[in-house]
Amino acid sequence: MINLKYKIIAIDLDGTLLNNNKDIVKENIEVLNKLNKDGIEVLIATGRRYWAAKRLTKDLNMNLVIMANNGNIVRTASDDKVLVKKYLNRSDFYKLVKESKSRDMYPILHVDHYEEGYDLLLELDEGNKKYSHHVSEKMNRYKWIEDFLKYEDPKVLAAVYVGDMKKLSEFERDLKENYPKKYSSHIMSKLTVAGGMLEVMHPLGSKWLTLEEYAKAKGIKDHEIITIGDDNNDIEMIKKAGLGIAMKNGSDEVKSIADIVTDSTNNEGGVGKVLKKVFDI
Repeated sequence: MINLKYKIIAIDLDGTLLNNNKDIVKENIEVLNKLNKDGIEVLIATGRRYWAAKRLTKDLNMNLVIMANNGNIVRTASDDKVLVKKYLNRSDFYKLVKESKSRDMYPILHVDHYEEGYDLLLELDEGNKKYSHHVSEKMNRYKWIEDFLKYEDPKVLAAVYVGDMKKLSEFERDLKENYPKKYSSHIMSKLTVAGGMLEVMHPLGSKWLTLEEYAKAKGIKDHEIITIGDDNNDIEMIKKAGLGIAMKNGSDEVKSIADIVTDSTNNEGGVGKVLKKVFDI
């Protein structure tokens, strides 16, 4: 019987559970399925939208809970039932859009309209000048509207800005200074697209805060949680969980605060290999 010191394993997707081809390698699947059958709950904690996360984890043979959009929407994959939802406050959303537009910055909105068939919202854009190469024909489940400031039903899970790291950092700094406690945010640095990505969300919208709420409701304490990730949106959960694991291919910031750094990358089944060691499989 495996060691049940830990009761939940929360795992990021991109750069962590998924390889660079966006597949879950066989070793990861086998180890996670074994741990789940032995009574340990496996959760997905990702910045991706729920629809994408559900498709990418279909090979895991278990009833997954998916914490999508960095914990701002949580659903059970078997029936799409919503367990948690955290939307940006309406007036705070409008302030954010006005502030970013004044800087010639235009977000892609992640929204909670799963049942209506779309998860992304974009502003009508003649010639695609606002979004440049960040919007492609391969995008699924998105909708165009005329003006975000006229958006009547802002079920916004995250406003995502992609571009120059310096510009994103300056904008994030000003948001924190001018609107303290109105938003939570982070800048992703491990992306394949040029530049970085700033995500702005509900002030209590983070992987860790939602994970902690979920665990507490089940009588599970922080020290009974394992978290695994690779990028800056994983820092809080890796730092505060009972065992925080960073991927070998992770950012320097993530690796510097982790309890363990994997010996293998996401392409080499790093998640499965490190969990074999932790649970002595």
